[in-house]
Amino acid sequence: MKGRIKVSNLLKKEKGFTLIEIVLVLAIAGLLLVIVFLAVSGAQKSRRDSQRKNDLSRIAAQLENYASNTNGDYPTVANWGAFTTSNYISGANLKDPSTAGSYDFTVAAVAGATATVPAAVTTAAPTAQVTYAISGRTYQVCIGLEQGTSSCRDNK
Repeated sequence: MKGRIKVSNLLKKEKGFTLIEIVLVLAIAGLLLVIVFLAVSGAQKSRRDSQRKNDLSRIAAQLENYASNTNGDYPTVANWGAFTTSNYISGANLKDPSTAGSYDFTVAAVAGATATVPAAVTTAAPTAQVTYAISGRTYQVCIGLEQGTSSCRDNK
């Protein structure tokens, strides 16, 4: 009986995992975590950009509201500060979704009374800055987005 191998000994399995099995499971779990993180991060950026675009539409609507009360004139460089602290904008309760702080409004005067505002009036992304340019009775308001572009509204 000494030289014989019992069949029951061959069928016994050792308990536990091999090092290769553990490394493989950890690698797959890590890959899945990276995929989930990227998907969630992209969705958050999209949501914040969507909020910025909505805010930009609300600002444009308030500019139109202002113009309807001032014989078609939009805020100028001189009265832009009063516009952004008036019920037109401050009452809209606009906050940048990344920082929860108020947007930084800047205004640029465009020389002359041309019919269009230069498309170069944009902001770098992402930003809480809203750039406003006016020329006569034409305006363009822009905001930077996290997806690497700017979104603009105008009255053309």
